Amino acid sequence: MRLLIAATLATLACEASRSQEMSYGQAEYLNSCAVCHGIDGKGDGPLRNLLVKRPADLTHLSQRNGGTFPYSRVFATIDGRYAVSSHGNREMPVWGREFLEDDAKTYGPSGGEVMTTERIHNLAGYIATLQH
Repeated sequence: MRLLIAATLATLACEASRSQEMSYGQAEYLNSCAVCHGIDGKGDGPLRNLLVKRPADLTHLSQRNGGTFPYSRVFATIDGRYAVSSHGNREMPVWGREFLEDDAKTYGPSGGEVMTTERIHNLAGYIATLQH
């Protein structure tokens, strides 16, 4: 399983390196999300079949929200630290905790929180660009 994940991430990194210029949000997406949600955000990542619930198609979030991108909801879902437990289990990692662990080591507790928040903003902003 670890070998499959490593190979998948290497493939995604190669795809990403072909791009001339990439935003922080796109780089973070390719690094953290594409393995499940797919490069184009359609929920067709290489690990999708290993999950109990298929990853969300991120390309129609605006359409399903009356034509407006649900930025706050996307941000909160990615962060995951403040999710309401009554909404059920989530297979998606709680990226707020995941990012904060590494960011706090590098930037300290306060700086780590700032960096984690910025990473999630970059991701939410990139996902907004995937809308059809």
